[in-house]
Amino acid sequence: MTVAPPTIDLRSDTVTKPSPAMRRAMAEAEVGDDVLDGDPTTRRLEARIAALLGTEDALFFPSGTQANQTGIGLLTRPGTELLLEANAHLVHSEMAGVAALWGVQIKTIATPDGLLTPELVRAAVRPPSPQVPRSTALAVENTHNSAGGRVLGPDVFDLVVQAARAAGLAVHLDGARLWNAAAAAGVPPSRLTRGADTVMVSVSKGLGCPVGSCLGFAKDLRPRAWEIRKRLGGGMRQSGILAAAALYALDQNLPRIAQDHANARRFAEVLANCATIRPWIPETNIVMLDLVRETDSPETVAPRLAQAGVLVSPWGPRRLRAVTHLDVSQDDVERAARLIVETMR
Repeated sequence: MTVAPPTIDLRSDTVTKPSPAMRRAMAEAEVGDDVLDGDPTTRRLEARIAALLGTEDALFFPSGTQANQTGIGLLTRPGTELLLEANAHLVHSEMAGVAALWGVQIKTIATPDGLLTPELVRAAVRPPSPQVPRSTALAVENTHNSAGGRVLGPDVFDLVVQAARAAGLAVHLDGARLWNAAAAAGVPPSRLTRGADTVMVSVSKGLGCPVGSCLGFAKDLRPRAWEIRKRLGGGMRQSGILAAAALYALDQNLPRIAQDHANARRFAEVLANCATIRPWIPETNIVMLDLVRETDSPETVAPRLAQAGVLVSPWGPRRLRAVTHLDVSQDDVERAARLIVETMR
């Protein structure tokens, strides 16, 4: 009997499964009670992340959304305004947490490519007036998910931070895929965080961990960050089991993340001659796929591709998203691209 080849899952870099070696590291982790008196493995992870980000301290969270929201809670005040790029994750994918949790209004900044500039930031800040809300913070996403994994380079980020500082704004960096941004820019992660007050990074995107994100900040913010995390239900007990996976990933999986970028480029290259799908040229591990035929839609195409053996995510009225990760090889992405071409004829 012929066995069908396995489905290639390109929906996200969050679909990865912990490797046997990662599972062993988790099983052997030294643990404590992180809510009562601390978990030693979690403390080691937090110190490691802080060093990578160039921040004084860091705190481990169960999710990137919770870490993002804590960062916003640290930097804003109710009744003020948070500036964000118009298609940022914090705008569209965190259940209006900025408004619900912190009483903060979002002001979006439209960009042609998802990347903020100092000029756009300066233009978005309202002149002082008793009739308008006061802006208290700017949030920057790097890489920018909905912009196809675009990277805001270090020099531009420096200028954006300078513009925010000149306007009296604090800066939060949503670096869910900061590892990818750093690899693409050829710089250490800490080079992409300069001047940010709070920095979120995920270990469950791109690094193969089952759970977890961290928030970096100045040491004097730790008590308040801990308090917010507790209020949001993020206090974890033997969290070292999860932190051990992240420590393993930083040693074993972070150094190979550029391979995901190469696989994304190869995937786009094979699809380049497809008449019915137009792939974006990727900078990192995300490839946006625009549908050419008017009769196609993400809701009709994604199930057809799934039946053919390729999973992708609908991403807007005329767009699909594919993401490479450590559980797909170059052979996998080439086969996925060929299956898409055959299915979309």
